[in-house]
Amino acid sequence: MLLRQRLLLLALPAALLACAAQAQEKFIVLASTTSTEQSGLFKHLLPQFTQASGTAVRVVAVGTGQALDMARRGDADALFVHDQPAEQKFVAEGFGQERRAVMYNDFVLIGPRADPAGTRGNAIAAALQRLADTGADFVSRGDNSGTHAAELRQWKLAGVDLAAAKPAGYKECGCGMGQALNIAASTGAYVLADRGTWLSFKNRADLGILVEGDKQLFNQYGVIVVNPARHPHVKKELAQGFADWVVSPAGQAAIASYTIGGEQLFFPNATQ
Repeated sequence: MLLRQRLLLLALPAALLACAAQAQEKFIVLASTTSTEQSGLFKHLLPQFTQASGTAVRVVAVGTGQALDMARRGDADALFVHDQPAEQKFVAEGFGQERRAVMYNDFVLIGPRADPAGTRGNAIAAALQRLADTGADFVSRGDNSGTHAAELRQWKLAGVDLAAAKPAGYKECGCGMGQALNIAASTGAYVLADRGTWLSFKNRADLGILVEGDKQLFNQYGVIVVNPARHPHVKKELAQGFADWVVSPAGQAAIASYTIGGEQLFFPNATQ
């Protein structure tokens, strides 16, 4: 018994130091999209921010719609998402502070290399019309993400009213980008994807890029600090530090330097 008491006393200082270190750790919660996580960008970017600032970033990677909902509830300190109309609405409603452009890439239509529906080209509206006419299998994320919102806009521009009647091959998975690509790979379906996740995707099977280069496929990312007037517990200073860094020359250079197979995934376009 005496030995046990001595061992407990010896262990106490180490335990107290660990608790103190945990209490002193600086971190923010960042609600972001699956594309920034699954593309590997954050593994490249965030350690550089932490080294420069001493602030850790705990990422919750979900669809943009879910990320915005998290921030509305005060469950995040900052947002890094890609649905500009929804982001502007979030700020206009007083939930977020200034929205700042960070970087961009584009969406691409992925499908079987043989392209049985005949979609190949650089016009996304024409491609989606072909998918609707032929009834080819198409996997929609169906998860209220930024990519899903972009996909819905493209169907509308193609003159396809999904609310009235979905095309015969249209399927919603309610899942992230990686899962949607896996479903497309295993079933030979078409899917709209962000280029960053596609470039980092390994299980491609017979899939390839069929439509790219349409200006309608532009994909802008933004950063927003959650408004502390709505949620006083938000770590405004730390979150602002992240927002400032990611649009700074150092942050923009870090984004530009991220490549896979020599191909750049994201293109910084912050305005100071």
